[in-house]
Amino acid sequence: MSLQMITVSNNIGLIQPGFSLMNFDGQVFFFGQKGWPKRSCPTGVFHFDVKHNHLKLKPAVFSKDSCYLPPLRYPATCTFKSSLESEKQQYIIHGGKTPNNELSDKIYVMSVVCKNNKKVTFCCTEKDLVGDIPEARYGHTIDVVYSRGKSMGVVFGGRSYIPPAQRTTEKWNSVADCLPHIFLVDFEFGCSTSYILPELQDGLSFHVSIARNDTIYILGGHSLANNIRPANLYRITVDLPLGSPAVNCTVLPGGISVSSAILTQTSSDEFVIVGGYQLENQKRMVCNVISLEGNKIEIREMETPDWTPDIKHSKIWFGSNMGNGAVFLGIPGDNKQAASETFYFYMLKCAEDEVNEEQKTFTNSQTSTEDPGDSTPFEDSEEFCFSAEANNFDGDDEFDTYNEDDEEDESVTGYWITCCSTCDVDINTWVPFYSTELNKPAMIYCSHGDGHWVHAQCMDLAERTLIQLSEGSSKYYCNEHVKIARALQTPKRAVPLKKPPLKSLHKKGSGRVLTPAKKSFLRRLFD
Repeated sequence: MSLQMITVSNNIGLIQPGFSLMNFDGQVFFFGQKGWPKRSCPTGVFHFDVKHNHLKLKPAVFSKDSCYLPPLRYPATCTFKSSLESEKQQYIIHGGKTPNNELSDKIYVMSVVCKNNKKVTFCCTEKDLVGDIPEARYGHTIDVVYSRGKSMGVVFGGRSYIPPAQRTTEKWNSVADCLPHIFLVDFEFGCSTSYILPELQDGLSFHVSIARNDTIYILGGHSLANNIRPANLYRITVDLPLGSPAVNCTVLPGGISVSSAILTQTSSDEFVIVGGYQLENQKRMVCNVISLEGNKIEIREMETPDWTPDIKHSKIWFGSNMGNGAVFLGIPGDNKQAASETFYFYMLKCAEDEVNEEQKTFTNSQTSTEDPGDSTPFEDSEEFCFSAEANNFDGDDEFDTYNEDDEEDESVTGYWITCCSTCDVDINTWVPFYSTELNKPAMIYCSHGDGHWVHAQCMDLAERTLIQLSEGSSKYYCNEHVKIARALQTPKRAVPLKKPPLKSLHKKGSGRVLTPAKKSFLRRLFD
């Protein structure tokens, strides 16, 4: 194994945690930067050109009949061939986070339609599904199995936002483990079916999956509900007869505790696991070799590379599989220096010889790293997600140069919205105001019209009031709509007062005599 530092000549700010790499016939392409892409590259896909330890990003070209592909982070990706003998390779992309921190439930199919010495032209199509459609998620895996001359996609794990009915103001954007269901997706007919297997009890995310023929191995992962990284090892077999598919799961011994690891293939039956975390605040510096032979799997430790001091002392790391036994790694830069880079990057080569096309067929596994925005203080804290302006694209390319006006303003997306005319919450200057805030401003949902989110601080809410509203189910109206809401409310119906006739106020024999002044007062009172 060899470790080399990589310098990035342009657009280094595009490379953020959660990106994916796709290898088409030896050419690597970058996908999924954090933030909306430039207009010169509307899909956020770039040629990932590494030569002599120097990286250059060039915007990719898409055909006119391609659909829009958002720059998704932490999606599930895998290679796909209609059959084992097919030469045409495609990539399947499912789920992931959009730059607005919304989750996607769509499936995209990417293929190469034209290739020459200067550029590669892609075609991207969206696949519509019917049946048991997997909910929007991220941090999951999608693999392709082949059985009896047929192929099927397998979706498992991941995280999703909690249902709207369970959201409160304090945790309106919280995530939870997806149910441990297995989804079989027929890419030809667009059908999806879910399966419940008794061996899979807990939802997992950021695990490793390896697909070979009709079998998938699921290794490690993080259970958000229990906050553990169990040493799981599951073998899932899928039989595709003429009738209904048969899905079986077997629990195997010898698993390892790891999440957010990167998997790369070094030979036809060997894979290497790099990186990841063994605890919420401890990186896993050990590398493992996975050997497949028949229906057996063997996991053993291997000699680790000579990690640099920066990598050893870094709290987080992230990366993706480049194919051909190579892994691209990133760590945060040193914030103490004013001219520091946002991230430093390395390339780890686990195999010296290139892997041919037949060997790359089964490299279908998760290549994302765990989201620095969700669960744990180190690997999942957005304090390590830095924003940076992208440099100009090189002028020698056949694309428009980067114009700052082309950028979407991220200050009006997600949490960073203008919630009212006097909103002054700024991503660059915001500091915690309530004790319940960790790394994002607290928000409250206004029920006016179709509803919208506003910042609790802009609404001048006391923390006690904020907590009370978050725990209850009563409707809330922001400062701009509270008067409108009150005007629409129907006044409570008052019981009319009975007006007794004046002559009944003085009955004969009652012994009471009303003076003219008392009679006049009573008339004014009841009139």
